[in-house]
Amino acid sequence: MPKKIDQELKARAVRLVNDHQGEYPSLSAAAAVVAKQLGVGKESVRRWVLQAQIDGGQRAGATSEELAEIKALKAENRRLREDVEILRRATNFLRRGTRPPQPLIMGFIDTMRAEGHAVESICRVLREQGCQIAARTYRNWKQAGRLVAARTVTDAHVVDAVRDIAWTTKVDTGGVVVRKLSPEGLYGRRKMTAYLRRTTAPDASAGSVDRAMRTLGLSGVRRDKGVRTTIPAKDGTRAGDLLDRDFSAAAPNRTWVTDFTYVRTWAGFTYVAFIVDVYAQRIVAWHAATTKQTDLVMIPLRMALWQRDREGHPTEPGELIHHSDAGSQYTSVRLTEHLALEEIRPSIGSVGDAYDNALMESINGLYKAECIRTTVFHDGPYKTIADVEYATAGWVDWYNNRRLHSTLGNIPPVEYEQAHYAALNREPHPV
Repeated sequence: MPKKIDQELKARAVRLVNDHQGEYPSLSAAAAVVAKQLGVGKESVRRWVLQAQIDGGQRAGATSEELAEIKALKAENRRLREDVEILRRATNFLRRGTRPPQPLIMGFIDTMRAEGHAVESICRVLREQGCQIAARTYRNWKQAGRLVAARTVTDAHVVDAVRDIAWTTKVDTGGVVVRKLSPEGLYGRRKMTAYLRRTTAPDASAGSVDRAMRTLGLSGVRRDKGVRTTIPAKDGTRAGDLLDRDFSAAAPNRTWVTDFTYVRTWAGFTYVAFIVDVYAQRIVAWHAATTKQTDLVMIPLRMALWQRDREGHPTEPGELIHHSDAGSQYTSVRLTEHLALEEIRPSIGSVGDAYDNALMESINGLYKAECIRTTVFHDGPYKTIADVEYATAGWVDWYNNRRLHSTLGNIPPVEYEQAHYAALNREPHPV
């Protein structure tokens, strides 16, 4: 049955009242009689007659055209307010510029629908912003027994796995649970995919990891341009370049590369020197100091020799090459004599050419990007050298034992070295 009264019925009621109004004491009485004959409400008839008189200029008031225009403007104003509210609430997942995952869109529609917004209005606003979704799609999604796409389920598992890897939770001194970015949260898509396949999700695809990282707002850490810290000695006697930019080795303890970088602290500059074994790119030793004296590079050398001897793999005389840039610390008499005493062959790159020590420049860049410029290994600013040492110790431990290296087949340096020694010391087969 139609909800709206036919216009011809309205016109007939108005015509009958106007023709017979003189037979009754008032307009209301005439309207009541006509309404009874036509089977409509008497108040409706009376309002129709009054509106007809306004439209004909016999009575003051808003005409039917003006009322229709006011009604349309109110409806448009109400729709615009609703659109603005929907768009404001959708800003969180539309601002990334890519289509959000379908479960997120459906959850948003559920939330807005619970607040009284129509499904069609919500879908229309999302479509205007480039997020194509139909009301029929939402209703199909809400049907009981609907089959969920395999990709949707897989993506949900990958999102949970990436979230668990990228963040850790701990309870602070006040008893509040704090979420903090983990070292693995610094990975980009490729290493995050390799880490997932290595640990919790062997079948994770690069696409699902990429979508999960976008959903969680994660992106790989990037390195900035470094600042020159190497000052060549003008009168130093330099050794030749034995590597010629070949940063590869057949086994551990064949080639070590070394360099140092700086860290700004409240108390002044702190300098951190590293020694890296080329074979597995493992950081064998490091040292931090507030000055750039020769001890800055001497101490990590002694620590590296001690560490290798402690592990049961001491350096062999004449086999190890110690490669560095042409800084005055590395051309000093003290370091040169110490290398000769340990029967280590010195190697120094050309002046002002970072490519001659490119591996160490890369390690320094990773150290700055992953350790110093993040809050993963240290909360807050670096005040003294103690803060730098604390953060560096945590980063070196993660770098050597857990960080995946693409050049090593996405395994950590310590594991790569252990595999090498395990291959050399195979147990004999029983006869």
